[in-house]
Amino acid sequence: MENIFLDIGMIILVATAISYIARLLKQPLIPAYILTGLVIGPMMGLIKNQEVIATLSEIGIAFLLFIVGLEIDFRRLKDVGLVSTLGGTIQVLIVFIFGYLISVALGFAPIHSFYLGLILAFSSTMVVVKILSDKRELDTLHGRIVLGILLMQDVIAILALSVLSTLAEFSSMFLLISVGKGFVLALTAAFFGHFIFPQVFKFAAKSQEFFFLVSVAVCFSFAILFHMVGFSIAIGAFVAGITLANLEYSFEIIGKVRSLKDFFAILFFVSLGMQLSVGTMQGLVWPLVILTVFVLVCKPLVIMIVSSLFGYKKRTSFISSVSLAQISEFSLIIVALGMTLGQVSDEIVTISILLAIITITITSYTLKYEKELYDFFAKMLNIFETLSSGMDDLEFLPAKQKRDVVLCGYDRTGYSILRKIKELRKEVVIVDFNPDIIKRLIREKVPCIYGDMSSEEIIERIGLERVKLIISTIPDVQTSHVLIKKARAINRDIIIFVTAYQVDDALDLYDTGADYVILPHFLGGEHVSLILEDVTADLNKLLKTKVDHIRELHTRRDLGHHHPQGLQKSKED
Repeated sequence: MENIFLDIGMIILVATAISYIARLLKQPLIPAYILTGLVIGPMMGLIKNQEVIATLSEIGIAFLLFIVGLEIDFRRLKDVGLVSTLGGTIQVLIVFIFGYLISVALGFAPIHSFYLGLILAFSSTMVVVKILSDKRELDTLHGRIVLGILLMQDVIAILALSVLSTLAEFSSMFLLISVGKGFVLALTAAFFGHFIFPQVFKFAAKSQEFFFLVSVAVCFSFAILFHMVGFSIAIGAFVAGITLANLEYSFEIIGKVRSLKDFFAILFFVSLGMQLSVGTMQGLVWPLVILTVFVLVCKPLVIMIVSSLFGYKKRTSFISSVSLAQISEFSLIIVALGMTLGQVSDEIVTISILLAIITITITSYTLKYEKELYDFFAKMLNIFETLSSGMDDLEFLPAKQKRDVVLCGYDRTGYSILRKIKELRKEVVIVDFNPDIIKRLIREKVPCIYGDMSSEEIIERIGLERVKLIISTIPDVQTSHVLIKKARAINRDIIIFVTAYQVDDALDLYDTGADYVILPHFLGGEHVSLILEDVTADLNKLLKTKVDHIRELHTRRDLGHHHPQGLQKSKED
């Protein structure tokens, strides 16, 4: 036990030192954690209890998926449901088939190629959610698409694990039994989430310490239950999170458990680096290079084609695709299972670990510089616009309509702004690059157009010469800079509102020429101050404000306008 404590202490100390250097150099932290594992594992051999550390890292995966489940509101995914489910399934199938064929061509045995195909097909929920959460992009359009695809991949991964565990004697009856087990577990989770847990947490909330204990107990209970029936503990934790997501205490649970998740997540990435076996790398260089290129280039290409076919513009498709250009922690679980069953060799294990290290590290950088990458490849990506050409008619622009206001981005904030614009009797046109939102607006006969407001084509279609006001609720700083410059070049008198999450970004946008920068997490305090001025001297006004607010919240809930994860993260910063 003493040695385990010392090993964990060594990991934290070395990880802190390397991460400090990474932060000084303004580099992402995930590669620093992996480098820590390489330093204290294969390079220096400082850690003796590597199996214990690997086990602790699995707990990190479980806690991450527990929090992901807590933060998921499936109503927020309804606008991207088709591309997530059908598109995600198509992507997994195509990548698996090509991964299998490439592996066979590289000389691997059919069973090894089968495993490699599966390993290549899945992307890392843990890595992608962490990075998008850190960047406050989980609630963007591409964030929702990526999250939906990852959820679909996780479901398929569970089925794959179930099939692989009895591959030798697999039968349709076994698959039917596995599906039946999953259905019973889902019903059990729904029962507890609806009837038991609300009362349990209402009682537990009276003590913060007991509240934390109950939250962790639920996570472990579902993990143990799922493990007992043959599923992954990580999926059990994920289902536990989904079960608690609808409780009124979900945000408090996230706050209590997040620090545990962060600690164990560090151990996960460190253990990844520690698992590298230098002795088995001989003869694997070319297979590793080819499979790495496949994950970094061909896999995103498949995802981008699928996203484009579902009608999404090249920018959304590109960022979604580069977000998924790595292999999954489930891939490592799959190869570990294959090792246990004697179905894969040390070579396959080594390739899997190296693929994970390389692709996860590169993903940290591609997502950090995704906008620069998009600008570099933008012209070459025009071919994907032809794949989404079926969306060209996604607009409703009455020819004789006067356009006073252009509203870019229609969701929570945009919904409120549109309502106020209508009250002021101003004519408005909405620009959004979510085709499902545009379809809904067309049905409602609201003037709108599908696309990116920073593109020349959309600006020309709108006709900014006659527009008096642009309001952008899209918190993409680079897009806002482009919009400001292009709008000012066409109409110097136009008033421009844009959105940012960071104070420094807001100041930069003011320097570029914005007339007002919306900072959503500051607006709450400003709104309360205005309410105080209005109701302090009149309690009847306060009562009316309360009734109106409750009515508004019911409307918002029906529309799926819940607390965005990005803003939730900003509260902690």
